[in-house]
Amino acid sequence: MAKTFKLERAQVHIYASFNNTIITITDMNGH
Repeated sequence: MAKTFKLERAQVHIYASFNNTIITITDMNGH
């Protein structure tokens, strides 16, 4: 159960980083 929680937490972190990257690229393009 702890292993599953750790995996879900890692996926959320990766998704958040991916989201921040898209926002940063969008800002750089002036949109």
